Amino acid sequence: MDTLSLRSLNRATLERQLLLSRVDLPPLDVVERLAGLQAQDPDPPYVGLWSRITGFRHDGLTRLLHERSVVRATLFRGTQHLVSAADYLWLRPLLQPMLDRWQKGAFGRATAGLDLTELAETAAALIGTGSPSRPELGRALAERWPGRDPVALARSVQGLLPVVHPPPDGTWGRRGTTPFALARHWLGEPPAAEPSPRDLVLRYLAAFGPASVKDVQAWSGMTRLREVVEGLRPVLRPFRGEHGGELWDLPDAPRPEADAPAPVRFLAALDNVVLGHADRTRLMTAEQRPHVIVDAALTVDGFVRGLWAVRRAGDTATLAVRLFAPLSGAEEAEVAEEGGRLLRFAAGDAPSHDIHFTTVA
Repeated sequence: MDTLSLRSLNRATLERQLLLSRVDLPPLDVVERLAGLQAQDPDPPYVGLWSRITGFRHDGLTRLLHERSVVRATLFRGTQHLVSAADYLWLRPLLQPMLDRWQKGAFGRATAGLDLTELAETAAALIGTGSPSRPELGRALAERWPGRDPVALARSVQGLLPVVHPPPDGTWGRRGTTPFALARHWLGEPPAAEPSPRDLVLRYLAAFGPASVKDVQAWSGMTRLREVVEGLRPVLRPFRGEHGGELWDLPDAPRPEADAPAPVRFLAALDNVVLGHADRTRLMTAEQRPHVIVDAALTVDGFVRGLWAVRRAGDTATLAVRLFAPLSGAEEAEVAEEGGRLLRFAAGDAPSHDIHFTTVA
């Protein structure tokens, strides 16, 4: 069994995630290759695609949302994701047991004593073929169950029912209430009847491998995947990590050399490349990890070296870069060059741009 160094794992992951070089591919293809994009807020998926696709423009994703080729919904880990419509139809039913646990963990106290099947059926009837907002749905459900928290009732529906959040929700710069639509009406077909967890593991490895069983579970939020991986043993290639532990991969998946160049990348906030493994040392240190789940990360030579945010004051949009440790002169120049491109994408309407470096407090 071959051993993979930390840098080898880093380069393999960046290659699968299209972060070693931008690609000239349609946005829909990239969304599928990445097994979806984390989409807690509207803007990060756009930044995630910009960091991976040559010449990506905002309307490249907005159009897909309006065409219903991509949907925003509660999926992996009980968080909002953008996935292709085709992937949603098999992923959503596969993730249902995890979403049941998510609902119980997040809103179980608020829904204690309720018949959750009745809650789901009532919500489905209220939504119908329309797209009520979350507050509207919550108020209507609270009329049926007086005294219950309308927010908890409506958010529970995101786990109990296959619902999507149609545009303008999820589009660049959009802020406002979240609309609900039944997936079967929005997409014109029902979710798959017998989705396979094998497909989930294989898609994960294609996008995030080489990886352990715990990594797949951390990304998806699912449990008991070891027996699924064991069943795939004949078609997978095993590796060992630098510090021990069994890793799995697709036999023909790309695994670049450890010294392959890795350009500066401004990752989207909560990008799955920084969340998609139980062991995240392939991209960051344990000390950096708490920061990266709050702020967007900057990578230099493939590893997290800082955090970033775009802030506006008057006519100026400033890229605020906070570093964990000083950069070399060449590294800082590369960060500034890529940062300028980011400002033109994320704040192209601002008359003036600036980049400001500080250290992480």
